[in-house]
Amino acid sequence: MAKFIYTMQNILDIKYKLEEQQKTVFSIARHKLTKEEKKLEDLNIKKQKYQQELKMQMQSVLNIQDIKWYEDAVETMKYKIKIQMLMVKRAENELEAARVKLTEIMVDRKTHEKLKENEFEEFKNELNSIESKEIDELVSFKYNNNTVSSEED
Repeated sequence: MAKFIYTMQNILDIKYKLEEQQKTVFSIARHKLTKEEKKLEDLNIKKQKYQQELKMQMQSVLNIQDIKWYEDAVETMKYKIKIQMLMVKRAENELEAARVKLTEIMVDRKTHEKLKENEFEEFKNELNSIESKEIDELVSFKYNNNTVSSEED
């Protein structure tokens, strides 16, 4: 029996490798986004702590130096939060770009898999056709031999 050999198997193998590489890129982008979101969350928590401390300082004995320090700390946190929000947005954009690229690569790989399946179906149909012809020839040969044998008797 003939063996099926997909003529574009090397291309399909490359598509699998590209997909794996893009999955890695996507995973790294996802990890980066998670890390940036965590930094943003930490900054917000810090800002809240400074705001609470500022409020407590204003309600207790007035120490202008401490109040000024906490006001500056709150403003610094607001600035850092804005910067971090930009970093989160950038990470989200990178993740989206990686997702789009991964989707394109997966579609391309699936297309090549479908081509392989179609080629395999054609191969099976050809084998069935050849097998059917061989069976017909064998039956015809046996029938002809039997009729020749019958005529000789």
